[in-house]
Amino acid sequence: MKRTHFLKNLTGLGLLSAIGCRLTNENTEEVSGQEKSNFSKTERAIDQLREELLAAWYQSEKMTLTNVEQMPEAYFTFKYTEEAMTFSEQWRHCVIYTCGQLAGRAEIKNPYENVKLPVQMPKKDIIKELKNMYNHVRKSISELPEEKLNADCEFAGETIPVWRLFYAMENHIIHHRGQCVVYLRLKGVTPKGYYGW
Repeated sequence: MKRTHFLKNLTGLGLLSAIGCRLTNENTEEVSGQEKSNFSKTERAIDQLREELLAAWYQSEKMTLTNVEQMPEAYFTFKYTEEAMTFSEQWRHCVIYTCGQLAGRAEIKNPYENVKLPVQMPKKDIIKELKNMYNHVRKSISELPEEKLNADCEFAGETIPVWRLFYAMENHIIHHRGQCVVYLRLKGVTPKGYYGW
C-alpha cells in the first residue's frame, strides 16, 4: 500500500468521499453506519501499515544477513581507518541503537537494557544478535497497540508518529549496511546484488 494512501485514510482525508456532505441530525442512523464503516477502514489501514512494516523489516533482515555472511570471519575486526568502527562494531551498533531508540521513544521494552555486548564480536554472535533484533522489532510491530503506533515521539528534531520511527530505524540500518558493502569490497569480497523489495 502506498504510504500517502495510508496517511489519507488514517487522517480521514481519503474517507471524505465516503462520508459526503450528508451529516445532519436527521440521518443519525446513516451516520452511525458510516462511522462503523470509517472505523473499519481505519482498522484495515492500520493492519495494512503493520503488514508493510513487517515486509520492510523481513527484507531488511535478508539483506543484512546476506552482507554479514559474506564477510570472512577473519575480517570482522577490520576497519578502514583508526577512527572508524570495525565491521563487527557496525552491526553491534545497529542492534544496540535500534533497540535503544525504540525503547526510549516508543516505550518498547529493550531486550538489551541489562546486557552488555562485547565491543568486538565473532561472526556467529553478530548473526545471532541481528536475528534477535529483527525478531524483537517484528514482534513490537505486531503487538504494539494502535494508539501507541499512532502516538507522537521526538526524533532528530522532529515530532513523528511511532510507526514512522520504525522506518527511521530501518533507514539507519541501511546507512550502516552501505558502509559494510565498502568493507566487503576493501577485503576483496564482491557484494551480492540487492534484489527486489
